[in-house]
Amino acid sequence: MLDKLTGIEDRYLELERLMSDPANMTDYSKIAEMSKERSSLEEIVEVFREYRKQLQHLDEAKKVLYDESDPDLLAMAKEEMDTLSVSTTELEAKLTQLLVPKDPRDEKNVIMEIRAGAGGDEAALFAGDLYRMYYRYALARNWKVDVTGQSEIGVGGYKYITFDVKGKGAFSRLKWESGVHRVQRVPATEAQGRIHTSTATVAVLPEMDAIEINLREDDLQEEFTLSSGAGGQNVQKNSSAVRLVHKPTGLVVEVQDQRSQLQNRQRARQILAARLYDLEMEKQRTELEGERRSQIGSGDRSEKIRTYNYPQSRVTDHRINFSSYNLPAVMDGDIDSFIDEMATRDQAERLSGAGDLAGDAGDDD
Repeated sequence: MLDKLTGIEDRYLELERLMSDPANMTDYSKIAEMSKERSSLEEIVEVFREYRKQLQHLDEAKKVLYDESDPDLLAMAKEEMDTLSVSTTELEAKLTQLLVPKDPRDEKNVIMEIRAGAGGDEAALFAGDLYRMYYRYALARNWKVDVTGQSEIGVGGYKYITFDVKGKGAFSRLKWESGVHRVQRVPATEAQGRIHTSTATVAVLPEMDAIEINLREDDLQEEFTLSSGAGGQNVQKNSSAVRLVHKPTGLVVEVQDQRSQLQNRQRARQILAARLYDLEMEKQRTELEGERRSQIGSGDRSEKIRTYNYPQSRVTDHRINFSSYNLPAVMDGDIDSFIDEMATRDQAERLSGAGDLAGDAGDDD
């Protein structure tokens, strides 16, 4: 592991040298790229330097312990060794954690899609409840939410709703929400008080830059329709809504955020690029993992990931067998306990391979 960390520090120093080289000063895109890479290495380099410094102090304390005969000096050295042993162990654990490869999409903004599944109007109402849950969650984290497309049923529900969530680390938190959500409750229209089961699907996509996915115009089919919404002076009366079809895959994107047609076209392309990226990532993940599934699942949208049981005020995440018995708080956006548990399980799984990573680094040298 030390060899790998030394290599990371060498790269960090090289980036500092390249960024200060006058030959690179005028190449702003190159400088930005190097700055981004340097920033990604900064924390691990700082922790490594502190770890190395404490290892040196530990060696010095051991030397005192072996060379000195003065009782006071020996006691001081023993106390310092105990303290340094604890701190170096903590720093080593942190370094192991930092060496685990991160999802490069974690800092991206998010495109979310919620669609009513089985259950008719009750499923659409549940889709609306899920949207409000995520809206409140985003609001509590000072993230911005923009609705880009929707099909309402008129009583507070949605056949589908598409929206952007913009904020630091949005994808790192919300990516765990992708999948089939199930609700068990008595619908308001149920005269006999019977519990119904309905579903809604949630898709969480990282917002992609246009250059990351190459969209060929020959593969696209565009249609323009009138925007629909709640009404008012801000609704466009011209054909500003965009329906974009990706002919090779059959993917369809509809955007009607009640702004200009140009903005809708640009946004539709961003959403389509994100979906295509997601399809490619899922294909690669399937090829790599085969039939193997981790304890927390793959996040495949065909899997039932969570049940919201209203009679028992219980919300259960089936991937981690974790339940909350405060359903009203969950529906008000308090979903961090589920997200934290998912992230912890995922990190533990990835950390289990960190030893192999450190061993490989040593073998390379």
